[in-house]
Parts: sequence; C-alpha cells; structure tokens
Amino acid sequence: MLLSSESTRALYRFAVENRFAVLAVNADSPAAVVDCLIAAKECDAPIIIETSLWQLEGHSFGVGDPYLGIVRYLAELRILANADRFRDVPVVYHTDHIKGLETLRILKHAMASGASSISLDSSELSREENIAHMSELCRYASDRKLSAALEMEAGVDDGVTPLEETKTLFGEVERRHPGNLSLWAPGVGTKHGLSSDTLAFSPTSVSEHQLLASEIAGRPIGIALHGSSGLSNEQLVAAVEAGVSKVNWSSESLLIRSSAAKTYFEENSERLEKSHAGFKSAAMDNGLQQYISERYTPRVAERIGILKGKGRGIEFLDTLS
Repeated sequence: MLLSSESTRALYRFAVENRFAVLAVNADSPAAVVDCLIAAKECDAPIIIETSLWQLEGHSFGVGDPYLGIVRYLAELRILANADRFRDVPVVYHTDHIKGLETLRILKHAMASGASSISLDSSELSREENIAHMSELCRYASDRKLSAALEMEAGVDDGVTPLEETKTLFGEVERRHPGNLSLWAPGVGTKHGLSSDTLAFSPTSVSEHQLLASEIAGRPIGIALHGSSGLSNEQLVAAVEAGVSKVNWSSESLLIRSSAAKTYFEENSERLEKSHAGFKSAAMDNGLQQYISERYTPRVAERIGILKGKGRGIEFLDTLS
C-alpha cells in the first residue's frame, strides 16, 4: 500500500527503533518500480521509491515537464502499490535530488499531489538558504494541514559533516517548525556514484549525528545515507547498526539494469534481425524487461536483507491498525 505522510513518519520512527534501514531505490522506469515492489513483496519488507529531477523530466514520466512527471509517477505507483498483489507492502514515494530555480515549486507540487516523503538537494544552497527552503516547506505543509515527513540534508558529498552543523541546520529548522523533520542526512564520508574510495566512511559519525539529532528533536531521528553504491556489505551493516534508517540506492541499481539490457541485446542480436522467425518476441519490450527483472530483482532483495529489512513489512503495518 502507498503510505500517507503520517504513516511514512511512523515507518521512519519504526525503522530507527528496530534498527533496520528501508531501501530507497531511485527508480528510472515503470519496469524498475515493478521489480522493486516484487522484491519487497518477496522479502516482506517496506520499500521507498524515490525520484530525482531527471526521472521526473525523463521520457518515461514527465517528457520534459517535472510537474506532469510527479502526477504520472504517483498515479502509476498508487495503482501498483494499492493493487491486491502489493497491498501488504508498505511503499513510500520520496523526492530526491530536486534542485534549481524551480525547487520549491516542484516540491510543493509533490506534497500537494500526495508524495509522502520530501527532501531537497542542498548541494548548491548556503546554510541560510537551506534553512529558509526547509522552513518554507514546513510552512506550506502546516498551512495545508499536511503531515510532512521531511528529510534535511547537509553537504552529503563533502566528507564528514561536523556535529555543529546538526545543531545549526537540523536544530534551527526543528526550533522553528517542531515535529516536521523525520530524517537527517549529514555527510558521513560517502560520495554519490560508483567510487570504490570508501575508506572515509565513518559509522562513528553516523552514530554521533543520529544521537544528537534525536536529542535535539526529542524523538527518534534516523540518518539517511546517500552515496551507498560503493559501500561493501560489511559497511552497510555497520551503517545500519550505527543508526542509518534510510539507504539511497541509484548508481549501482542503474548499472545492474543497464548491464542486463546490454547482455540481452548481445545474446539476442541474431533474433533482432527482421528476417528471424523469433524477431517479434525478441523485440517486444516484455522480453527485455523480463530478462532484466530476473537479474535485478534478486539484487534488490539481497540489499533489503543486508539492511535488515526482511520481515518488517507486515510487522510495521500491524502497528498502524
């Protein structure tokens, strides 16, 4: 089922209290969304489906229009998540990496359209702009009586964020708008992309930021981990144990799907000639997507298991009843 903002806030708290992380997949296509839900169903796990600006503007959804992209993405996700097959899978729709002149307008549109979890990309914002943007989103939610589940970022690609930033950034927004922040995303030594340079990753920093943010808020606050694709399984386990409750996954996810597509076309090159008797079945999108799914879905399930999310889906839904 597609969770509301209020249920999403409850899920984030449930993850913190039970020491697991929810996998957040940056899903590029309807087929990728389906595969993520299949994996979550198999694992009885919650799943976060998130989109960045390039997905919202991309050919599969907005075709250049991020506002159309939000509505179309949510419509398709809502139909899937609320179908009988996936009704017992807790599904969150989250915005990720939205930046530029239209940032606030896009995010407000997402909130009004039913996005249950919101973050903005702070990489090009000053400290003051970051606080002002988050405050405006909090006011927007309050004015419309929306139960916002907001994730606030620091410089996630800038090494390890000093603890003082938790006080000046997270703490200031919490002081102005208590109760709106659900996740804190400081830098903990990771980087976006497929870099193998992961020695700077600091579980100790994760733990320190998680404890401080929770102390400031007076409630459990989980850490959102960006740049997870290059981390080893052991590092991911350490991250969860230290207080990470949401793990973003994009670059490696894209690599798995694109590599499978490449292999499919290589293996079926003869069948894709128009004179081949099997041309039509090889050329149809279903053949390609089934091939990718068979290779991608187990990897999603594997990552859910590493993050200790297996068996948490129905258990969480039971807390809502």
